Amino acid sequence: MNQNERPWSAGVLECWKRFSGDVGRVTDPANTSHAHHQPVLSPHSTAPSLHLLGCLVGGALLFSSGLSWAATAPATPVAPAALKRVPPAGVAVPDKDRRELEAGAAQLGAAIAKLPYRPGLTDALPDVQIFQKAVDWALRYDEMLDLKQIAVARGLLTQGMARAQALAAGRTPWLEQTGMVLRAYRSQIDGSLQPYGLLVPSDWKPGERHPRRLDFWFHGRNEKLTELAFLDSQAHAKPEFAPPGAFVCFLYGRLCNANKFAGERDLFEAWDSVRTRYAVDNDRVVIRGFSMGGAACWHFAAHHAGLWAAAAPGAGFAETAEFAHVFDAGKEPPPPWEQKLWRWTDATVYAANLANVALVAYSGEIDKQKQSADIMERFAAKEGLTFPHIIGPQTAHKYHPDAKPKIEAFVTAAADKGRDKEPQQVHLTTYTLIYPTMRWVELDGLEKSFERADVTAKVEGDKLVATTRNITALRFTTPFAAGLASDRIKQVVLDGATLPAGWNKTGAQFHKADGQWQNGPLTTLHKKPGVCGPIDHAFMSRFLFVRPTGKPLNAAVGAWTQSEMELACAEWRRVFRGEAPLKDDTAVTAADLANCNLILWGDPASNALFKRIADRLPLRWTATALEFGGKTYDATCHAPVLVYPNPLNPGRYIVLNSGHTFRSGANNTNSDQTPKLPDWAIVNLSEPPGPRWPGRIAATGFFDDQWEPKGEQWAP
Repeated sequence: MNQNERPWSAGVLECWKRFSGDVGRVTDPANTSHAHHQPVLSPHSTAPSLHLLGCLVGGALLFSSGLSWAATAPATPVAPAALKRVPPAGVAVPDKDRRELEAGAAQLGAAIAKLPYRPGLTDALPDVQIFQKAVDWALRYDEMLDLKQIAVARGLLTQGMARAQALAAGRTPWLEQTGMVLRAYRSQIDGSLQPYGLLVPSDWKPGERHPRRLDFWFHGRNEKLTELAFLDSQAHAKPEFAPPGAFVCFLYGRLCNANKFAGERDLFEAWDSVRTRYAVDNDRVVIRGFSMGGAACWHFAAHHAGLWAAAAPGAGFAETAEFAHVFDAGKEPPPPWEQKLWRWTDATVYAANLANVALVAYSGEIDKQKQSADIMERFAAKEGLTFPHIIGPQTAHKYHPDAKPKIEAFVTAAADKGRDKEPQQVHLTTYTLIYPTMRWVELDGLEKSFERADVTAKVEGDKLVATTRNITALRFTTPFAAGLASDRIKQVVLDGATLPAGWNKTGAQFHKADGQWQNGPLTTLHKKPGVCGPIDHAFMSRFLFVRPTGKPLNAAVGAWTQSEMELACAEWRRVFRGEAPLKDDTAVTAADLANCNLILWGDPASNALFKRIADRLPLRWTATALEFGGKTYDATCHAPVLVYPNPLNPGRYIVLNSGHTFRSGANNTNSDQTPKLPDWAIVNLSEPPGPRWPGRIAATGFFDDQWEPKGEQWAP
């Protein structure tokens, strides 16, 4: 490779050596003494280079010292020593033990590969594969975090081999057990294996058809909770709550992200996995968690309130600004677009949705994280709502023993009652079509995303009566547990306008035209559920990285896109515990176009798929000029990142040159793991990538709700 194609690598590596003092293990591609910890991969390898991650971060920090961060994307520079690796680097595994475990993992992998296809047993295969992944990743990625885990790994390999042998014989004995059962599923997002623990009630019998209550438990922050550590912890778990007769699902949540983004989807994928084998009452589903798990519980309670019989958050955080003290004196505040994006992740601004769920909060009286329940109480009060808040007297960050029976009594009463099967009134507050649904109300379009939208709908005789704000399209599904809605609801009154219900297979659909409600769906190009931005939303459903194979328009920009792609792969594995699916641009199939959000790396010259759709995107990119939003940028040192409906399949996204947008600078607190860029940005590459940004943000903003570059935007 020509040196000009990688303009930062040598200097960055040398600087990082001086700062880190850990050249051999993490950063030096020439040092092979720890090759089994961090395999060195070529820039064209199908797997990410972890060395590059450290080089980029370290170099960006050093080189940024002479630049004005406030004039680019406001963030206080962080010293390299303050950057946190999650999970942390592992311990050195003795060679004898390493060889034994590697051989055992390979043997288990070979046994899995030989398993015959058996209809009806495919959902059990991940229950075997997860043991191989847990050990293999701990060895492959330097995540054996304690020498005691060597024995744990041996035990997991033994358990995995026993399951493989049973499955080869057509048996799944672990699915007939009660007590704690270690399970897994294969994610639709990235094809990764994700574990969970399932506490099966002692009185449950195989083949039982009577649906039971299901509780989900969100774990607290644990930066060392690799798959190996999670499986071991679940095997020896002592649950905070184990209600008699109920299933309890202990979520992994893709490690340590407060169950956001792909970690949010983890609950729904685990739920689907549980339901394939066990009868679950979907009207008696409970969510609980403590600390980081309490934060997750607040998030799910506010954003998905209509799904739960009860919610019981303990401690945690409910928003970013107050919890993380981001506006304290002496701190550089986050840029305005980042603050706007908090309207996705903050639970506080969705507090009105708590009208749809029974919720009890818990806090220790002297726990700093009592702040989460306090602020949720304040925001709920603005909506005319209250909820019980149980406080453990003179208690820090734990449950007070006298509080737990009170929490359990509230939750069990709500679970026994179950969700209202026929709610006659529903309220939904949202800021984004990422969260468009509350029971039988579904939004299909907003006037302006990331501004508050509301709908209150109720059944009045043979009518549905609804009032709305900031909504351009919506549908109603049936409010009734039995019978056809079309037999009972004949008219819909929307903001005072009476319209025929017009029921069809998807419900009763309405849209605004010239400010007036009309029957039918909105058919013009617009932001809609599933395709509404921002960039990070593309990584909450199936995606595919598309690697360029051609020559870039500019060598420096090509090197940047290559580095960002490798970084995105590495960070996806670390943060979300999966290998990012990756294909060459020439290998993308019709099935990929139909089923995947396509993450295109490169430019119209280097990426064949990008070239195919370039004239249907809202930008023009040549060797000399990058045109976007009526402005022109020097293409030799600028690059776009954006999310947009795929012109070849508008039901899916294309993303240009970006993975998830929070970077290693967000590792210190889960409250900072929020979107950092909206729908698009123009990156000035004169500043190298760093722990907060992919370069200097020359301009960034949202598309409007018709996907035009006319939305709110900023030029720092």
